[in-house]
Amino acid sequence: RPAANASAASPAPPLLAENGTLSYRSLVYRLNFDQPVRNAGRFPARSAAAADVVLVVQVHDRAEHLRLLLESLRRAAGVENVLLVLSHDLWAEELNRLAARVDFCPVLQVFFPFSIQLYPREFPGHDPRDCPRDVGKAAALRLGCINAEYPDSFGHYREARFSQTKHHWWWKLHFVWERVRALREHAGPVLFLEEDHYLAPDFYHVLKKLWALRERECPECQIVSLGTYSPVRGGFAGRADKVEMKTWKSTEHNMGMAFGRDTYQKLIECTDAFCTYDDYNWDWTLQHLTVSCLPKFWKVLVPEIPRIFHTGDCGMHHKKSCRPSTQSAKIDSLLNSNQQYLFPETMSVSKRYSMAPLSPHVKNGGWGDIRDHELCKSYRRLQ
Repeated sequence: RPAANASAASPAPPLLAENGTLSYRSLVYRLNFDQPVRNAGRFPARSAAAADVVLVVQVHDRAEHLRLLLESLRRAAGVENVLLVLSHDLWAEELNRLAARVDFCPVLQVFFPFSIQLYPREFPGHDPRDCPRDVGKAAALRLGCINAEYPDSFGHYREARFSQTKHHWWWKLHFVWERVRALREHAGPVLFLEEDHYLAPDFYHVLKKLWALRERECPECQIVSLGTYSPVRGGFAGRADKVEMKTWKSTEHNMGMAFGRDTYQKLIECTDAFCTYDDYNWDWTLQHLTVSCLPKFWKVLVPEIPRIFHTGDCGMHHKKSCRPSTQSAKIDSLLNSNQQYLFPETMSVSKRYSMAPLSPHVKNGGWGDIRDHELCKSYRRLQ
């Protein structure tokens, strides 16, 4: 079985092959240590340390989606006050070129140091001695493959390309809050995005309003969520300044989640629970934490009209071919026809839903391997 990233990795520079992987690893280690913030000098009054909102984007390999996200960010009012952190699990020239073109705010690239690209033929990538996914435990033990003792809840063995996303998410969470020197004093908010998200021009304005509203009216709301997957029906009139208070639900509120250091600190205390729960989805794992480990289930403030949209229905779970630019054009058209309702002067809570803890309705598996558990738990001790 080929390494899971065989098709995704960028062509290796001439140096590479066995030695090349080691060159990449040392490059990533150095960049994560040096943390060069681009454009810091261009916004002297707002050094990276003084950014009042931090955007962290988890980037894999979809350059066209990332290009659209960065274009939407360029057009957003107040973007010069933001520190943009791009967290990559793939070193690729095209992605680096897109990052280098950002000239509208300070930007920092960090790199997940345990990616498949950096470990192509050993864990956390795919080791040739690993058990095939569907072999069954009895056959695996006879084969003597190295993870025979650790299938998931459904009897399947790990697939590196599915494990990587959860690893990257948890590493990035910890790295941003505890290892990025420019953010040592930052209390929040940090807004977490993915490469296939797309921002409304007033997302920064609305996030600031929501953050103030949270402090004023719902200090127990640990999360502010700016996104939605549901299509927006009808116009924005009478709704663009309204906010709902709900129980946080992973399938609805995992897009454009913003939270502060206080929420992070409670979350990182749940490292063991996050890292051993048998679900390869980071968001379903968080849902589990809200009922199993965190001191309280999460409450969320959500604007009635989202300010973050989704350009990719071709994520990990989707097979159909994808035209992100078609999607972004539809979003632009929706925003343009409702322009007069953007940038509301005030935001107010319109609905307070009855709130109760919410358990994941199913455990998805894919995270039974003890090596994944231990690597995931180790991030707090590393670099």
